[in-house]
Amino acid sequence: MAENIEATYALLFDKNHNIAYEALQKLQKASESGNTVYSYMDSFIDMLDDKNAYIRIRGLTLIAYNAKWDTDYKIDEIIDKYLQHIVDIKPIVARQCIKLLPLLASSKPDLCCDIISALQKADISIYADSMRPLVAKDIQNALQKIKA
Repeated sequence: MAENIEATYALLFDKNHNIAYEALQKLQKASESGNTVYSYMDSFIDMLDDKNAYIRIRGLTLIAYNAKWDTDYKIDEIIDKYLQHIVDIKPIVARQCIKLLPLLASSKPDLCCDIISALQKADISIYADSMRPLVAKDIQNALQKIKA
């Protein structure tokens, strides 16, 4: 199984987005049922700095999906870095990050205050007029789910 996860992880960086997306889905599914993917947490964290927006999204996603296995408190150590993506230069990354925050908050309740604060302080004026209402709505939805 570990070799399979390693091969699937490598596909996250495939130039073919369909292959990379399929790898992401497999790793998400594996993350829901066990902690075998968690061993790649440091690699997922490194993905947050990638220049490719899709790779940043994949890193954000897999961090959130593995938060429930984070007994090493790796997410706690990088939460500020994660939350910076609420206002990522690419609105698609910001929107995905925001949508993942309720999952992250439910797995890491100690981080709820940080997450809520970051959402409330987010300066979405950096986005084009067409994107701003969408990001604002995402923030409101995330806040409702986290506070529920």
